[in-house]
Formats: sequence, C-alpha cells, structure tokens
Amino acid sequence: MRTPLALLNLTAEKTRFVVAIAGVAFAVILVFMNLGFLGSLAETAAVIYSRINADIFLVSPQALEITSTKPFPIERIYQAAGVPGVRRVMPLYVSYLQWRNVETRQSRAMFVYGINPNDPVFTMPEMQTPENQAALRRFDTVLIDTLSRPEYGPQTVGTVTEADGRRATIGGQFTLGGGFAADGTLIMSDQNFRRYFNPFPLNRINLGLIQVDEGADPLQVSDRLREILPKDVMVFTQQQIIERDRDYWIGATSTGFIFGMGVAVSCIVGTVIVYQILYTEISDHLKQYATLKAMGYSNRFLFTTVIQESVILAVLGYIPGFIISLMLYELTVQATAGGLPVRMDSERAILVLGLTVMMCALSGLVSVNKAITADPADVF
Repeated sequence: MRTPLALLNLTAEKTRFVVAIAGVAFAVILVFMNLGFLGSLAETAAVIYSRINADIFLVSPQALEITSTKPFPIERIYQAAGVPGVRRVMPLYVSYLQWRNVETRQSRAMFVYGINPNDPVFTMPEMQTPENQAALRRFDTVLIDTLSRPEYGPQTVGTVTEADGRRATIGGQFTLGGGFAADGTLIMSDQNFRRYFNPFPLNRINLGLIQVDEGADPLQVSDRLREILPKDVMVFTQQQIIERDRDYWIGATSTGFIFGMGVAVSCIVGTVIVYQILYTEISDHLKQYATLKAMGYSNRFLFTTVIQESVILAVLGYIPGFIISLMLYELTVQATAGGLPVRMDSERAILVLGLTVMMCALSGLVSVNKAITADPADVF
C-alpha cells in the first residue's frame, strides 16, 4: 500500500513529475559525461603504452608524462643492455612540430615519435607492413595516425605538405590515437627526426625501451636496473608507468580536477532539483500528511513514503539519463575521430545508479522533515 501512495503523490501533478524526472536525468547525464572523460584520461595512458613493445621504460626524472618527457643520454640503454634478463633495448624520441594543412594552409602542433626503423617499437600491425617499413626509411617521409583530427588536413598516402617549414610526405598510416595530450600523431625514422628537429642529437633520447627475456620477471629486472643506473633516469615497468601517467592526468592537472569537480557539482545539482520537487510536493500535500498523522500513522510511515518517492524519481530519472549518455558517448568518440576512449562499462553504470539513488535519498531525508513536523492542529 505504501508504494502506490508514494507514486500517487508524485503523479498527482503530471507536469511536475515529468520535470522532476527530466531534472534527475540531466544530473545523471552530467555525472556520466564527467566520469567518461575522467575515465578516458586513465585509459588513454594505458592504450598508448600498451601499443609500445616494451616491458620496462627508462624516463627522465623531469618527465611528467609521455608528451612532456626530457632527453637523457642514450648510454643509459646501453648500460641496461648488459643487465641479466634484458633481451633488447630501443631508443624512442618524442616532440611536437608544426604540421601544415595543405588545404587551409594553417599549421597546428602535431605529436611526433622518432624510431629506428629496425626496431619493433610499436605493436600496431600496420607498422610491420613492407610499405610502411619502406616509407620509414625514405627522406622527409612520415607515417600519420588515422585518428588524427581532420583539422590537420588530408591523411592520404602520397600527400605532400610542410612540417616546421620542411617538406613532408605521408608515406603510410597507422592507428593509435593521442588522447588528451595530442590531436594528431606522426611516426618517423630517427634520421628524419634529427633533420626535422635540427639540431637534435640522437645521443639524447626521450624514452628508453627495454624488452626482457622470455620468462624473466620485469619487476626483478627493473629493480636491478635501478641499482646500477645513475639517478638521471627513472625505471618503470609498463604497469608502473601507466599508473604514473594516470595519476598525473587525474591528480596533477586541471583537466582531472575539472572533470572530478564536475561529478561533484552534478550530484549537487541533482540533489537540489529533487529536494525542490519533494519539498514542493510535501508542501502541497501537507494537509494530507497531517491527516495521516491524526489518523495514527507514525512518522516512520511518512518517512518511508517520502524516501520511496526519492527512489522512484532516482530510477525513473536514471533510465533516460543512461540511454542519452550512451548516445553522447558514441557522439564523443566520433567527434574525436576515435581518439578519446569514452566507453560505458558495467562498473560505471552501477556506480552512477548508486550515486543517483544516494542523491535522491539525501534530498528525501532533508525534505521529509517538513512532513514529520507537521502538526494537525496547526494545519487545520
């Protein structure tokens, strides 16, 4: 009997009921979108490092994340090569250059990886094709990420443009994505990297990539490397450097703070909306609540009724909010050319459902006081 009473109270004013559901759905959408962007910060780091064919990474202590690394002596990877358990070492160069759109003639910063063509630095299948391998070895030729933003212009093989005032030819394509750090990505040979960033000495590298022997424990090898290498490099396993970049983006940048704050603000907005709806509903039906008290119904009954109204609003507002968020996630992926991994998963769906019920229940707890304190003598 109690559940129909809660539902009837809400549906007594159809317009207000619809507005309440829309308000909760709006808050749910805000929470989903902010959590989606916050999650993509962490997932971007994992995606990039998982595409690099290394078990251990050497980076400068001054590096914040992969796009802001600082160079260190290449001798460090040669020293690492002599450690038991190390199978192969590879240098990796990174920087930004100005890429000109051949159609608009406008230039934008593009992130660049420089590699030795003989090194299997990346795991993307496209990097192993004979066409791309040959393109890497040609002068002033680059490979372009198909997930680069359209603002960079045509990405077709054979397109000739300029990069930092130097002729550049697209010799091949790959699929990687740059996430929040880069709107577009190029891969070129280390010799081309030296020419484009002249004077850039190849004996100064940005990342040292280390593969361990089959059966070797990367944690044990990394511990040995920390013992013998100078303090001008830090040693991380793949999982450790992913967590380091993730912590940087979420905890140390304004981007992570903004999205985290967005989740909190969205919950507050939803709480206020539901509170206003419930408070108005209780005010409009104050005589009825007072009559129930005069008939002998306990405060617990009134409390339960209002909390049930809160839960009903939470569930009915969550459903359209969830559906719209799924569509917005898909639009976000398409708008960023697949660069941002904004995806829905069961953990996030359950988390937002729990947050929605909590914020609606909190609103019910605050607003129910008016019904509990209603005195039949005063009301009538």
